[in-house]
Amino acid sequence: MQIFVHNATSVSIRQNACTEAETLGAKIVPCDIPQELAQAYPISIVPTILVFNGQNFEDGRGIGREEFYAQLPKMKALPTTAAPSAGSYMKAYEHLLGSGYDTVVSVHLSSILSGAINNARTGAQRFNGRVQHVDSEQLSMGIGYQVLAGAEAARQGASLEEVLSVMADTRARVRVFAMLSTLEYIHRSGRLSWAEANVGELLQLKPFVTLRNGAPSRYGEARTRKKGIQRLYKILAELGPLERLTILHTNPPDDAREMAAKFAAQTSHPPMVVQATPIIGTHLGPNGLGFAAVVR
Repeated sequence: MQIFVHNATSVSIRQNACTEAETLGAKIVPCDIPQELAQAYPISIVPTILVFNGQNFEDGRGIGREEFYAQLPKMKALPTTAAPSAGSYMKAYEHLLGSGYDTVVSVHLSSILSGAINNARTGAQRFNGRVQHVDSEQLSMGIGYQVLAGAEAARQGASLEEVLSVMADTRARVRVFAMLSTLEYIHRSGRLSWAEANVGELLQLKPFVTLRNGAPSRYGEARTRKKGIQRLYKILAELGPLERLTILHTNPPDDAREMAAKFAAQTSHPPMVVQATPIIGTHLGPNGLGFAAVVR
């Protein structure tokens, strides 16, 4: 979970299904947020838990992404993930509200994918309505772009209602698509019924997924990675002019960097290249490629 603070009236928090990132030539801090924005809006994190080789790791600590993705194909038992506890959220809210902030806007991973928002609501019960919870209906930079929009509005003096409205507008314009190397990892995680139903058919193909109203949805498949990348390019090109773009990958980064360079002229801001956190990678598997975009 990330917390963006503008002033004593607005805090924005997002689920830590986030990533290490890079732009074309610019350094990015963890969880996808450019360093200059992180400095403008102080960030706190209530991390998701990764259970890996019998140990619990807070997301972003204890195991590097490169190490994780190198080991993932060799694992007989997949890692699992756990949402932060209600107590973890309560401590975060208590700290913020005790530090002079009047309101917390708590933005979460899609409630269809995680019970984190329910834990967060439980953790906020003692704060008399000073915590506003938002279901982002997204993950990764699909969440991040909503938070950035809210943080930018808050910096310009927007009210709480206006910040929430700006975030809702961004949420309506976010598009997230991914090409997986295999359906095996989603199937083994047991998260999606359609993945289980089609696993035999799709294990040798490159399945596409997108998010619709917070729920992952199958979006066809390609027979080879080369054809899959061509289809991903086509999907992105057909979105038209973009406000923002992040290319997502679960190793290796070369295809992601090439894709970012190809579509740099289509977006108002320089595209970012993001290596997905193990929290996402454990369900999607290695060698995935996709994007999060905000259409104009």
